[in-house]
This record gives sequence, structure tokens and C-alpha cells, in this order.
Amino acid sequence: METHKQLGIGLFGFGVVGEGLYKVLQQTPSLSARLKKVCIRNPEKQRNAPAELFTTDRSVLLNDPEINVIVEVIDDANAAFAIITEALKNGKDVVSASKKMIAEHLDELLALQQQTGRSLLYEAAACASIPVIRNLEEYYDNDLLHSIRAIVNGSTNFILTKMFEEGLDFRQALLLAQQLGFAESNPSLDVEGYDAVNKWTFLLTHAYGITASPENILFNGIQNIHAGDAAVALARHQQIKLVAQAQKLQNGQVAAFVLPQFVKQDDHLSFVKNEYNGVVIESGFADKQFFYGKGAGSLPTASAVLSDIAALRYQYKYEYKKLYHHQPHTLSEEVYLRVYVSFEDWKYIPREKFEWIEEWHAQEERKYLVGVIGFRELKDQTWWKDNNTSLILAPDPVIETVEIRKLKKKSLELAGLAL
Repeated sequence: METHKQLGIGLFGFGVVGEGLYKVLQQTPSLSARLKKVCIRNPEKQRNAPAELFTTDRSVLLNDPEINVIVEVIDDANAAFAIITEALKNGKDVVSASKKMIAEHLDELLALQQQTGRSLLYEAAACASIPVIRNLEEYYDNDLLHSIRAIVNGSTNFILTKMFEEGLDFRQALLLAQQLGFAESNPSLDVEGYDAVNKWTFLLTHAYGITASPENILFNGIQNIHAGDAAVALARHQQIKLVAQAQKLQNGQVAAFVLPQFVKQDDHLSFVKNEYNGVVIESGFADKQFFYGKGAGSLPTASAVLSDIAALRYQYKYEYKKLYHHQPHTLSEEVYLRVYVSFEDWKYIPREKFEWIEEWHAQEERKYLVGVIGFRELKDQTWWKDNNTSLILAPDPVIETVEIRKLKKKSLELAGLAL
């Protein structure tokens, strides 16, 4: 009895990842997967593959009965969604690397998979060479998954590494990242946190059954981090990383965000340098597990696409167990965060919004404070990213409401004793 099917592949896009996949497929004949056709936008461009492989007509791929897998690695989210929709409706399985498209259309993509019974796999859309989606999907029961913390954007991690290890300021590090191809000529999607939060939306689905659009998740990037912030971190024997975090609370809900964070020397994420990604998963019985690998680049991303293609030979599909077979978790805003805020003038900082302030340093040209503030205040307001203000989470930043009450009660008791 045959346990796997022969794959005829139609590929959309022949940029860095598409060409990487072409090379990888040539080196893995055992996969029994044949690349039949590649759809491209610009037929004039020189490519390292036979001319007869290419077409500009997407219907050639979508209507070919011998093509049973569509692989989509283009950078236009709307076009990608249209391609995937038609492919699934035409009875084809799909592999995608388009995190923005998946984040923006997750509910529709879930419905399409149920409606058509076809498989949509997208391991390459988050953390490239690290099989994080498959692990979250298969190995962790959502009731036992305590937390997941990750560095999911290689560009910002490269910039922060250079700021810490070579003393570059943000602009110098960004320029170097662009010169080496780790950041786009328009780097805002990376440095302002949009790329990371897009990935976090569907990782939350596989981790906790949460379906949330990017605008419903608290996030920021590294665009406001100053050399002075790095100096403070170094003085404390810490680093700054852009960390995506989801943590289960005592009430069963989940606090999730993507923000710059101080990371201690013994934190697994402190070992994640340059364009690498890292994921730390903490569960009830397995304690902490650390996944590490290249988060970008032609061949690492192509390897994740190849893994999904190989899985389709055995009719693999995401079951979305945490969403359909468990009680899905919900996001909570009823938590508090311990934060570091550096700024130029006190007038920009609403000190009355803090539950309390633990430190303040006003001598330097840039002032800073460390305090505890409500999650919802950050979600609803923008003062903490305006006027050249920099907000960075403390290590272990989440404080639950019950803890806040205990701490307030204790401080009142101490104040009474002092009187």
C-alpha cells in the first residue's frame, strides 16, 4: 500500500526563498517532488533556471491537474491570499511563507481549510529553520504550556547585537544590517515590530488556540532604543532583545505582547545573536526547552518550506488542536508590567499612571525611571513611544493583579509601621 503521494509543485515567486527552494529540491531527489512550473512577475529578469520553467500566468499553475501542491513565497500579502484561496478551492494543498498574509487573514484561512479539507502549512513563515509551529501543534497541551518567549525577527536581533557587541548606535547598526541584506531598504516593518507581531498572531493560535489580529496585541519595535539604554543594560550585566512573549496567568487567560526587554545573562535568549532566532517554551512537566536556529535567509527558509512539502506526502495538516479540540484561551489585559522608560523631559511622562516608581535617574541628558504600570495603559495610549521616549520591559515583567494587591497591602503596612 502506498503511504505517500507524488507531488507536482507549482511555485509562486523566485526571489531569495524561491530560488533557494529550487536549489534544495535539486539536491533532494528522494523527495519525489517535481517542480513543474514557476509563476513570476517580471519575465525580463535573468534567473538561474531553465526559461521553460517560468510563466507570468498564474492560472497555468492553479488549473494544472498535475500540480497538487502550490508553494507561495511572494512578498505581496493580498496577491498571496488570492492565490492561496483559489488553490485550496481547486483542491490543491498549499505551503506559504507569507507571515503578513497569514496574520491578516487567519480567520478566513482557518475557514477555507475546514471548507475544502485541504492542507495549508506555513512553518517557513515564523522562525525559518526552527520547527516551532509543528512543535507547538504536536507536543504541548495548552493547559500545561506555561509560557513561550521568543526572538522571531532576525533583522532587529542583528541590530541589537551590533549595538551591544560593537558599541554602534541604532542608526549605524541599521545601516550595517541593510548593507549585509538582513534589513530592507525600508526597514520599518522589521524595526517597528510589525514583522514580529505578525508572526506572533499565528504562533499564539498554535500555542493557545488564540486567534487575534495584530492590532489587538500590544507591540513595539526597537526604533526608539538609544545608546544610553544599552549602557544601562550593560551596567546591569544584561542585554536588550525584541522579545515576543505569551504567559498563562493564574486565571487561565494569557498575557501576550511583543516589546523590547532586558534579558539577563543566564536567559537562553541572551545567547541568540545576529540574524538567529530563538524560542524558549516552558511547560508543566518538561520545564524549559530552547529552540535555536537561523531565522532568515535563502536556504534556512527554503529548508522549512521543504519540510512542509515533505509532510504533505503523508497528507499532514494542522489540526489546530488548541483551537478546535480544547477550550481555547483568551487574551487578558488585566495585568501589570515592570518597565524601564527613558525620556528627554518629565513633561512627556504621565507619572500618575504608574502604580509605583521604583527608580528614577534625572542627572543624565536622558532621564529614566523603572516602575510598574497597567498593561491597558500601554495598550490604550502612545505616550510611551512618542517624543523620543523608549520603553523596555524588565526581566520577568508580568505582575498579576492578585500580586499587585498583595504588594500594595504590604507597602501600606510598612508605611503604617514607619509612622
